[in-house]
Amino acid sequence: MLGRIPELLGGVLQGIELFSGAGGLSLGAEQAGIDVRCAVEFASSPAESFRRNHSKTTVIEEDIREVSADSIGDFSGPKIVFGGPPCQGFSTSNQKTRNKDNSNNWLFEEFLRIVQEIEPNVVLFENVYGITHTEKGYFCQQLRTCLRGMGYHVSEIVADAASMGVPQRRKRYFCVGGKNREIQLDKYRRSEHVVTVGEAIGDLPSLSVGSKAELLPYSSAPKSEYASRLRNGARESTGHLVTNNAAHIVERYTHIPQGGNWQNIPKSMMGSYANVRRCHTGIYRRLSFDEPSVVLGNFRKNMLVHPREDRGLSVREAARLQSFPDAYRFFGSIGKQQQQVGNAVPPIMAQRIFEVILEQT
Repeated sequence: MLGRIPELLGGVLQGIELFSGAGGLSLGAEQAGIDVRCAVEFASSPAESFRRNHSKTTVIEEDIREVSADSIGDFSGPKIVFGGPPCQGFSTSNQKTRNKDNSNNWLFEEFLRIVQEIEPNVVLFENVYGITHTEKGYFCQQLRTCLRGMGYHVSEIVADAASMGVPQRRKRYFCVGGKNREIQLDKYRRSEHVVTVGEAIGDLPSLSVGSKAELLPYSSAPKSEYASRLRNGARESTGHLVTNNAAHIVERYTHIPQGGNWQNIPKSMMGSYANVRRCHTGIYRRLSFDEPSVVLGNFRKNMLVHPREDRGLSVREAARLQSFPDAYRFFGSIGKQQQQVGNAVPPIMAQRIFEVILEQT
């Protein structure tokens, strides 16, 4: 189904993404065959990354609260509005502002406002799994109620990216609204093979702490069909940027086996943590070559460790684990690039979701 341009609902389905970030969701939509016409993103670095990788899409770099249907533009044909408001306020790792008092948690109302103004044929809302628990499911309930009030048939799922061919255990919440019928998202095509970290990044070059290399050749032939797909015939890849950790942090890495975490580090070396018992299992997690990755998220802050080298993940390695093609480049400082990759919806996961939507519209 890759690259298919569907003729449905009287024309090609045209996409509008809100809160687009660097464009993982839009890339999946395009791979499924949707014509993404417009994206809205307020932050300059991810907006630039989106613009550089989606040259045919209009990028509106404004606060969503200042955007209207008029500013997005009126183009004929059936439409799908999709996107996910900032998810930090809903994340299960955020226990301080995971409530109604976090103003970012109310940006989903701006998403609904745009939907109401545009009246698309299909709506897709995505977010972190934690939104289903925040305030006992209040935000999900409000989302469903509002969409139904606009005349949409609503269904929802929580899906794991690993079940869709992404080398990462990452749960995402998806809620879809269809004007003409209910769309069953749980009919997405499941992968028979779970892709591992080794299969995903085993052909990428060896790097050192603080690497600033932008373009490097591969170290070997692709280790899997997955890696071959993301290479797409290229001989070199970009984004081999690694955080320049302090020496005492690098020393901590040396004590962690594959699959281990901060608990493997001698307590005498964890003095900078006020209370190590408050560290979650993802802190200082060394990935295992033979398993999918844990959730990337803020992989720099969490100090996710390369399976064999005593360093953090490079931007390209993280992008591979998120299923971005090697030709997809990220812009801004290394911290901005790391954030863009970690925040994105895995494109292959998005593609599977959009494919099942197209099959039922």
